[in-house]
Amino acid sequence: MVRSLILAALIAAAAAFSSFTPRNLPTHAATRSSSSSSNLSMKIYDWKRRTADESAIHEGEFTFDNLRPAPGSRKRKSRKGRGISAGQGATCGFGMRGQKSRAGRPTRPGFEGGQQPLYRRLPKFPGQPTGPGHEKELYNLIKLDELNGVAEGGTINFDSLLVSGAITKAKHPIHKIVVGRQDFTAKGVTVQAHAFTKSARDAIEGAGGKCELLSKTTNAVLVA
Repeated sequence: MVRSLILAALIAAAAAFSSFTPRNLPTHAATRSSSSSSNLSMKIYDWKRRTADESAIHEGEFTFDNLRPAPGSRKRKSRKGRGISAGQGATCGFGMRGQKSRAGRPTRPGFEGGQQPLYRRLPKFPGQPTGPGHEKELYNLIKLDELNGVAEGGTINFDSLLVSGAITKAKHPIHKIVVGRQDFTAKGVTVQAHAFTKSARDAIEGAGGKCELLSKTTNAVLVA
């Protein structure tokens, strides 16, 4: 008797489950008709974009009076250290302890924890003023007004100027003659240097002088 009652209950439950149809689900015909009659639109899930006035963005031309940032792109400044409700209270997001939680910059720029940093791993490019094979030459500049005390017809170079006290010792081993602030008054002098500017050469030769180039390695006079 009990078995027959259980079997009847199971048969009734199976029949009820097979005949169940959800009432809220649309049929295929209803779905097809609604999709053909309505326009599809993509949902915007950002609530700031949904509630913002973007009428000026869709205008044909951008001008200074309708330019504005995208809604939600400009956030309020985070107020750190103002309690746990502010989101960055107490330690302000820097943790409890350690080097990076202290005041000031934790490490110097380029520091990588002790390993060889990037700026030392990369090769040096030739052609730079501080790299190997550079083309820029640094000269000791000698101005023309420093040669005004030379006697007419004399020969002058860096060593003779240093002995006479007209100039002081130089930082670079090669010397270049340039135009000074004062006028060049020496007449008929022979100037020896490793380089001359065009204006300085014209001033020396215009006063009846002569320019002699010196070798940058041996300091010997080069024959033109």
